Amino acid sequence: MTVKTGLMRLNPVFTQLGDYPIARIQMRARDRRDAGLPVVDFSIGDPREPTPPFITEALRSSVPEVSQYPTAAGLLELREAIAAYVGRRFGVTVNPATQVIPTSGAKEAIFNTPFAFIDREAGDAVVYPTPGYPVYERGSLFAGAAVYPIELSGDFVLRAEQIPAEAWDRSRLVWTCSPHNPAGSVATLEDIAGLYVRAVDADALLLSDECYSDIYEDEVYPDGPMSALQVAGEGSPGVLTYLSLSKRSGMTGYRSGAIVGDPEAIAALKALRSTTGTASPEFVQGAAIAAWSDDAHAAERRAIFSEKRRILKRAFDDLGYETVGSHAGLYLWIRVEDDMAFTDRLLEEGIVVSPGRFFGPGGEGFIRLALVPTVEECAVAADTLRTLLA
Repeated sequence: MTVKTGLMRLNPVFTQLGDYPIARIQMRARDRRDAGLPVVDFSIGDPREPTPPFITEALRSSVPEVSQYPTAAGLLELREAIAAYVGRRFGVTVNPATQVIPTSGAKEAIFNTPFAFIDREAGDAVVYPTPGYPVYERGSLFAGAAVYPIELSGDFVLRAEQIPAEAWDRSRLVWTCSPHNPAGSVATLEDIAGLYVRAVDADALLLSDECYSDIYEDEVYPDGPMSALQVAGEGSPGVLTYLSLSKRSGMTGYRSGAIVGDPEAIAALKALRSTTGTASPEFVQGAAIAAWSDDAHAAERRAIFSEKRRILKRAFDDLGYETVGSHAGLYLWIRVEDDMAFTDRLLEEGIVVSPGRFFGPGGEGFIRLALVPTVEECAVAADTLRTLLA
């Protein structure tokens, strides 16, 4: 019998995209830890502060005696809690029955969305900003879409006029992100409205990644960053907003988020998610109900992130490095000469950051620091930075 040897045949998108780039930095950091050397890791957005106890208690009390499948639509009580949050936070009324769907975190929701809307035979395209969250591109390519990355610079805010006519003509989905990952820049209501009006004209859905909307400097944004839901009007036609409890509530491991917006698009996503069996466990939904229903803990966490930002930004300011954006979201975006060389230099001293190019074209010459170590660890890292880079 002849046995074929060689590599397994895979979806060519795997080859096109390669490894998730941040994993390379993580492997080097792990080697350093394994050698017993100190590491302060700013590379992955996974904060260290404990999940508020009332959320963990809500999770425990929601575990049933008999485990049954959750529905893709999610618990009505959770959808009502999310709708109430949207009303408090953005002053927008949404219908929890038709405009809200809970998700297993934001990442899977962002990745899976193109599968509901892209017609690969028609040449549908997805537009997204770069540098940005790599999942916009990855989900689009796996769904068979053409992609139009729009390279950002300056203040790192995506605006309608930056998207060429060719991209608008083919666009089916247009991603925007505010507060922006990785730069922490914040779009104005006018910026978002410009994208929305142009997307409606192009018969495209505007997809707004607002997972960091509750992390910002209060003195800079006293009312918080704006939402695409605020420009769409009643019923949110043509808009889907993506929300997450990961950073707002310290629930990264719970994988709990939401999509809110256009009822027709929400119905399509429910149908897709029913097909794939993608649904948040109901005991996680119980914890999410508690989290979305309380704003005080989010404000307390926001104050902690602001303190970390202040400590690190002051160090870079003292050393003469420019911080771009970074008044909101979970990250500092620092301009450097060579982002790879700078990352390597810091890693040798146990400070792990992400080179900007890992987030796509336009990220070269920047590094990203996620505000995830403790306040005390940030202070130690700031002292190390001053010694190393003086």
